[in-house]
This record gives sequence, structure tokens and C-alpha cells, in this order.
Amino acid sequence: MQTQGYEVLLDDRLERPGVKFKDADLIGLPIRITIGKKASDDIVEIKSRSSEDVAEIHKDEVLAAVKYLLDDQE
Repeated sequence: MQTQGYEVLLDDRLERPGVKFKDADLIGLPIRITIGKKASDDIVEIKSRSSEDVAEIHKDEVLAAVKYLLDDQE
């Protein structure tokens, strides 16, 4: 993501996911990408701050999804 010009914040604190998600919302991150239990299957979760919907996508589709979500917010 950084090589494509996007700023990235990695939250590697030893906190529960809910705490991290709430903090991401509080600081206004436009998109949250979560690498979780399905990472071994190359699946990540992506969520736009402007929506309650969470999508599971293949890791190879992340860049296109981020571009789409950011274009949709403008």
C-alpha cells in the first residue's frame, strides 16, 4: 500500500480487536483492513468508515478495493 502512495497505520498493540477498531474510528481512519483468522486462506476484511458493511476479499484485491472505496467517498 505504501509503494502505491497510501499512508498506512499498523496497529500492533496488545489490545482486543474492538479497542483497536474503536480507536481507528476515533482518529478518523477512512478504511480499515483487518488481517485475521482467514489470513491463511489469503482472505482479509475491509471496512469503510462511512459504512457498517464489512467485506471479505482476497489479498490480491485489496488495492482495487481501497481505490474504489476512496473514490466512493469523494
